[in-house]
Amino acid sequence: MVYPSIPAQRWKRIIPIAFLMYTIAFLDRNNISFAFFGMEKDLGIGSTYAGLSAGVFFFGYMFLQVPGALLAQKWSAKKFIMISLLVWGLLSVMTGFVQNLSQLLIIRFLLGFAEGGVSPATMILLTKWFPLSERARANGYWYLCIPAASIIAAPLSGVILTYLDWRWLFILEGLPPIIFALIWWFFIDESPSKAKWISREEREYLEKTLESEKQEIKKTTGSFKEAIKNRNVIVLLLVFCLLQIGFYGFGLWLPKLIKSVSDGSMMKTSLLTAIPWICAMFGSILNSRHSDKTRDYKWHIAIPILSGGICLLFSILAGSNHPVLSIAFLSLCLGFMFCYGVYWSAVTSYLTDSVLSVAVGTFNAIGNLGGFIGPYIVGYLISTTGSFIMGEVFLVICLVSSGLLAMLLKTKATKEIPVSTNPAEVNA
Repeated sequence: MVYPSIPAQRWKRIIPIAFLMYTIAFLDRNNISFAFFGMEKDLGIGSTYAGLSAGVFFFGYMFLQVPGALLAQKWSAKKFIMISLLVWGLLSVMTGFVQNLSQLLIIRFLLGFAEGGVSPATMILLTKWFPLSERARANGYWYLCIPAASIIAAPLSGVILTYLDWRWLFILEGLPPIIFALIWWFFIDESPSKAKWISREEREYLEKTLESEKQEIKKTTGSFKEAIKNRNVIVLLLVFCLLQIGFYGFGLWLPKLIKSVSDGSMMKTSLLTAIPWICAMFGSILNSRHSDKTRDYKWHIAIPILSGGICLLFSILAGSNHPVLSIAFLSLCLGFMFCYGVYWSAVTSYLTDSVLSVAVGTFNAIGNLGGFIGPYIVGYLISTTGSFIMGEVFLVICLVSSGLLAMLLKTKATKEIPVSTNPAEVNA
């Protein structure tokens, strides 16, 4: 059956709510990077333990990756995420009451545990609403929540820290997920078949297109055993591990890195920190849209990551002697490396439903160890050398290695799904 014009209500309903939900998640995950300024003194910890407190989140984050994806696939992504919103909001508020390093590490671990299943559950949800021809854009727009959260976090955290302190930072920023749980519950539907707000044409288009794609994918990776033997799946996992080390090592230390370069006030540092994340938003949109248009994943992953590593290297060379140039290269670094929308579209294009939930959870669990390794090693190198330079060099090596590995991906020849003659008519 041919659908000359496909309604696009899913873009207006699913993506904005998923975007807002994960914006809140990332805000609560990363606000510790601004709390470092007062926390180190009040709790008596140095850069190494500050990095550890940021990174231990990802140990907790591992545990619900596979269970969260499975629950989203077999039970309900909607219900699972709503429960997670309530729990992580409470834990974020509790972070404002910690009195020592041990309490901080426990709360951060539990926060990671509570948030751990949300990302894979959301990705499973999106695969039920967006065909492959739209998925890089869908993932890309959803992943804009990360730079958006960081852009919001910068001035918001700056204001809170200017007039209050780091404890109030956690308390005030921990309330939104508790409130948003109700919005999530009333606005999100599990799948097109359960949604009353989409048209019959849109529902029929999605069901037929998605089913056709599932049958095509089954021909190459129909089982988990076949999936783990697939060259592209292995390469994508290695790429993700190194990219996460670079991304979180960069992102969580970015405020202090910019402060060391600009030597400005807390408010000035917060505002400057927003610039790289604005670049990340533009980079993600352009890269995702072009990837969907060309149906190429390999070069839309490899080139941005390599470019990010090179820009970070140039930022090191510019240093504090050329602060404007250094911040410009830091901004370009994040603008290039933020290619997660295309990355997760590549992952889901190689995996069928029977293995998707386990594979996505496993990728997130293993890959996000980089979220621990990156901040911790950068913090350790800062403590031992007294500067950011060696930490940045370490991140450059990780990013360049990730980009080179992405070049090993084999381009997948994709067949056009005959269900719709014009899926690109969804101008998202």
